Amino acid sequence: MIFQRSSKLMVTLAILLIFSFVFVGCGGDTAEDVPIDSPENDITSSEDESPEGGEVTIGTKNFTESILLANIFSVLIEENTNMTANVQELGGTMVAFEALRNNDIQLYPEYTGTGYINMLEKTEILTAEETYEIVQNEFQERWNLEWMQPLGFNNTYTLALRQTMIDDLDLNTFSDLLEHDQDLTFGGTTEFVERQDGLPGLIEAYNFEFGNVVDLDPGLMYTAVQSENVDIISAFATDGRIPAYKLGILEDDLSFFPPYFAAPLIRSDILEEYPQLEILNSLHNIIDDETMAELNFRVDEMGETEDTVARDFLSSVGLI
Repeated sequence: MIFQRSSKLMVTLAILLIFSFVFVGCGGDTAEDVPIDSPENDITSSEDESPEGGEVTIGTKNFTESILLANIFSVLIEENTNMTANVQELGGTMVAFEALRNNDIQLYPEYTGTGYINMLEKTEILTAEETYEIVQNEFQERWNLEWMQPLGFNNTYTLALRQTMIDDLDLNTFSDLLEHDQDLTFGGTTEFVERQDGLPGLIEAYNFEFGNVVDLDPGLMYTAVQSENVDIISAFATDGRIPAYKLGILEDDLSFFPPYFAAPLIRSDILEEYPQLEILNSLHNIIDDETMAELNFRVDEMGETEDTVARDFLSSVGLI
């Protein structure tokens, strides 16, 4: 009788033990069994995570205005989007352009006249609107690059001399130099001296025969002409050092130089991937020639950093 009761008890315990195994097996993993990277152990839901903002590298050429504009782009992007923007100083035009095509950089400030003459190898001088339309369409077709909205200023090339020399020689136009060119030393950047829309084309258009031509670092050109090491330099119309160094500029009476309106040049695939970069179009027509010259002057002559000037400008126009 005792044996029967014991047998019944053992059977009951066995049944309970079987059910306990079944329960554990069907009930899922214990905390120890759940993989560390399992979603069940992820405290933060994917719905709560902010999307990746992305990162872009903004290239610049090797002169103040380009570096300053890149900083304006960078600050504008970082203050108005969730993206990170880095500024990388490069060399001349073709270095920056090839870096953009190779995706080493994703955008940089460029000039419509440079795109029209240097990259597209056009020669006919057109209006600012026509030039912009051509570069906008052909850059998209050839290289899948997009010109965003122009910033507003026209930084065309010009020729600058000491104002005292302009007065003494009674100069007003480029053509007036023809009576004196063989006695003058011309100074320009290596890029200007070599580019077709620079000195070679200028000489061809006006039949200049300068007595000497000197390659100069962009940062030394204005000092060189002020100190009379050279007589005439290629200058940017928006350079604040022109009035600061008591220089004057001459009229391009044959309209050799095309319009050089600045705009962000960006890879189309990057703009498609990060539509928040459309914030750059808020700079459309917001910087005129005088404003750009003043900003350049603050960096070149007042010793302020490009980042400081960029932030101050963007704050003054309500964009940050």
